[in-house]
Amino acid sequence: MILSDPAGASVAPAPLPARGRRVGRILSLAAGISLSTTVVLALVARRQGRHPVRVVNSTSHWWHGDAGARTAAVDGRHTAAGFAIHSAASLLWAAVFEAVRATGPRRLLWTDAVALSALAALVDYALVPRRLTPGWEKVVTPGGIALAYGAMALSLIVGGSARRDA
Repeated sequence: MILSDPAGASVAPAPLPARGRRVGRILSLAAGISLSTTVVLALVARRQGRHPVRVVNSTSHWWHGDAGARTAAVDGRHTAAGFAIHSAASLLWAAVFEAVRATGPRRLLWTDAVALSALAALVDYALVPRRLTPGWEKVVTPGGIALAYGAMALSLIVGGSARRDA
């Protein structure tokens, strides 16, 4: 965007400081992760004969136990809590991805994206206590969960590609 000064001369806006750009990239990556995985899981749930919102609600099991995975209604107790938890986790993984990409040797974008998604799956389903899993296993099959982590990798690739253009 080009601005004009009072005399009519074109003035380019001041660039964001590096920290502001990094925060913006993290927020953009987190939004991509959160939305892409939610959409994929909702589609998988519907395909498997379950109400799509149950996948979002299932993540609320952190606070409310397994009732969310059985709840097909959009409500604050399960849906808002589940989406907030999933968004916070997406923010964490986006920050890790941004840190990995900003430091160390240059690697292929897709290898970092796939590796980070695999790490997220490992942490979510093998390392954390059962109560802290995303809860998706209560609604969809393992294949559906794998598709969600694939969507995560794809959103990191797309977001990481946009970073180069910025």
